[in-house]
Amino acid sequence: MSLLEVERLCVDYAGVHALHQVSANIPEKNVVSIIGANGAGKSTLLKTIAGVVKPNAGALRFEGEDITALKPHERLDRGIALCPEGRRLFPELTVYENIRMGAYRVRDRARFRSRLDFLHAVFPRVAERGNQVAASLSGGEQQMVAIARALMSHPRLLMLDEPTLGLAPKLIHEVARLVRTINSEGITVVIVEQNAKLALKISDHAYVLETGAVVLEGKSSDLLASDKVQHAYLGGDSGRQSADTGHL
Repeated sequence: MSLLEVERLCVDYAGVHALHQVSANIPEKNVVSIIGANGAGKSTLLKTIAGVVKPNAGALRFEGEDITALKPHERLDRGIALCPEGRRLFPELTVYENIRMGAYRVRDRARFRSRLDFLHAVFPRVAERGNQVAASLSGGEQQMVAIARALMSHPRLLMLDEPTLGLAPKLIHEVARLVRTINSEGITVVIVEQNAKLALKISDHAYVLETGAVVLEGKSSDLLASDKVQHAYLGGDSGRQSADTGHL
């Protein structure tokens, strides 16, 4: 069953196609990765789903409801959360205050406390750093806080934009483990990652974007074994880009 349906989405920036006729189905309780080179439109796709960017054409349906015209906070209320690239924490606020910002639409105190307890169990280091200002944390710790903040709204769909960017290898594996832990709680995850091999290893299904268009899609395991993807994104013949469009 599809939780989110993206239909022929188009986004233009100053006459340039950032997204062109992008369609995708995000199955419920799956991990879906979006891979592609810099400038392929990956982050734009997530921002459009979150409502931060308005499409020029196309439609978005969440649980069968057309959400194309909904504002970002209305999408958040329906269970769509975005953890943006670069973490975007409030550096002068404490870890706890940053996390609490993720629950600004939550009015039920019992629900807030339950969610906070869950996050402290999943992110013990975040719990330990609760009274520290965000600016004092390492890059890896800041990323954990950013993910925890996004989870405070109790999303059905969590979108992670470049969660391992700038992290040490050990912390990259920690983020990968967290993605699977989050998904095991029944949360659908869409992950945009420059580390294509990692993204394909931890996801069930994947889409490849090039210059704003979907050029490949299929099971992540199939894409991981594909010569096309190996050559274009996983370290083989780095100068070559996949030119074929279709399913694997």
